[in-house]
Amino acid sequence: MKLRLDKKDFHSFLRGLMVHYELFAPVQLGEGVSVYKKIGDPSEVALLPSNPQKPAKEVFFPQSETMFRYGKVGVQTEVTSTEKVERKRILLGPRPCDLKAVSLLDSVFAGKDYRDVYYVNKRNATTVIGMACDQPLSTCFCSSMDGGPFFREGSDLFLIDLGEAYLVEVLTEKGKAIETNEFLKEADTNDLELAREIEQKATKKAETSLSLEGIEGRLDRMVESPFWDQVGEKCIGCRICTYLCPTCHCFDIVDEDLNGKGERVRHWDSCLSSLYSQETSGHNPRPTNRERTRQRLMHKFNYFPKNVGRIACVGCGRCVLYCPADSDIRETIKEIQKFKCQSSNAK
Repeated sequence: MKLRLDKKDFHSFLRGLMVHYELFAPVQLGEGVSVYKKIGDPSEVALLPSNPQKPAKEVFFPQSETMFRYGKVGVQTEVTSTEKVERKRILLGPRPCDLKAVSLLDSVFAGKDYRDVYYVNKRNATTVIGMACDQPLSTCFCSSMDGGPFFREGSDLFLIDLGEAYLVEVLTEKGKAIETNEFLKEADTNDLELAREIEQKATKKAETSLSLEGIEGRLDRMVESPFWDQVGEKCIGCRICTYLCPTCHCFDIVDEDLNGKGERVRHWDSCLSSLYSQETSGHNPRPTNRERTRQRLMHKFNYFPKNVGRIACVGCGRCVLYCPADSDIRETIKEIQKFKCQSSNAK
C-alpha cells in the first residue's frame, strides 16, 4: 500500500506514534554532528539529505551497553539482567545503506548458530521506517555493493521525500500496524509518478563502476603482498572508519566495579586498535598497521563472504568522507583488483 504524509502533519504523526512506541531518529548535535538517539519531542528529529555521521546500528548495538548489574545482598551476589525491552520501538529515517547494514548484522547477532539476546530483543521490538536517499553523495558507492539509494529491504515502512509530503510505502505486517494513523492519506497518481521520477534520477546519480568480481580469490593470493605496506603506511590508526562503519561489529566486554557493586559493559572496539589482538602473554599477531589494515579489508571482502555469503560493506561512504588521512576504500579496492596481473608471483 502507498500512502501520503503531508510534512505539515509530520510532527503530529510522530507525536501519535510516541504514545505507543519509543522513537529513535536522527538528531543534530553541535558542530554539524548528527546521530541516532531516543527522541523526547518530535521537534528534535532532523531528517537531513544525507546519512548521520554515526550509523543506525547503534539503536540495536549501542556504543556502550550494560549487559547486567550485580551487587552484594547480605552474603549473596544479586545479578540483574538488562536484556529485556520494555516498550515497542520505532527507528525512523535510516537510509538504504544503513538498512542493508542492519540486515548484515542480523546474520552476526541473530544467526542460526548464535543469538545475542541484547541485539535480538531490540530488533524484534522495533518497527523500521526507512527513508529513500534522493540525494546520494559523490562518496556513496552503494550501487556497487548490491544496494542502491531506494533499497527497501529491512524497512517496515519506506518514506520517499516528494517535497511538500512523503510517499509512505507499507511493506510488512509491522508497517500495517501504523498505516491506520490519521495523518496518512491514500496517495494519488501524481504522488506515485513523482516518486518514480525521483527514484530514477537518484538511481542514475548513484551508479558507479566499482567492481568486486573475483576480489575474494585475489585477497586469498595476496596475504603476504607488499601492497599491505602501502595501505598501512597511510593509516594513522584513529579507527574512525570502523567506529562510523554501519557493519563493523567488534566489541570488548569489561566489568566496572566499585565498593562491591558493578556492571558488565559491552563497548565498541576496533580491529585497527593496537591492543585489539594483543594476547595475555604480550604477543601481538597484528603488531603494525600493515596487519591491522589488512585485517579490516580481508574481513569485509573475504572472511565475511566466506562465512555469511555477503560482502560486509554497503557503500555508505562514511569511511571515505571522514577519514582524516584522506584514505579511500574505493581506490584500495581498485588496487586489489589490479592484483590479478601479479598473482603468479604471489606467495
